[in-house]
Amino acid sequence: MLILQILTSPLLEGFMCLLTVECMSTMAVGYVLVNVSPGLEMEIYEIMKTFDYVEDITVLFGDYDLIVKLVADDLASIAKTVVETIRPVNGVINTKTLAGADV
Repeated sequence: MLILQILTSPLLEGFMCLLTVECMSTMAVGYVLVNVSPGLEMEIYEIMKTFDYVEDITVLFGDYDLIVKLVADDLASIAKTVVETIRPVNGVINTKTLAGADV
């Protein structure tokens, strides 16, 4: 009986909402394509994977050397991370940032 009262409590209902996808606020997602100086791909990969907001990072073959997935509360935080944290890394030549669409 006590368990049933706890499970049907409005307080618990609000708490459970915090744990479900439907109740969570939308996070901003950005993908940063990065060109680096030749031979520094792995060194920069290791540096960038420790940065705040970096959810994933992958070494690429082709026009870009790395792709970095950033997840933050808003696009301003993503932009700030690119400008103040990613671009200043020694060996980063250029970046292209793609903002995820909220559909």
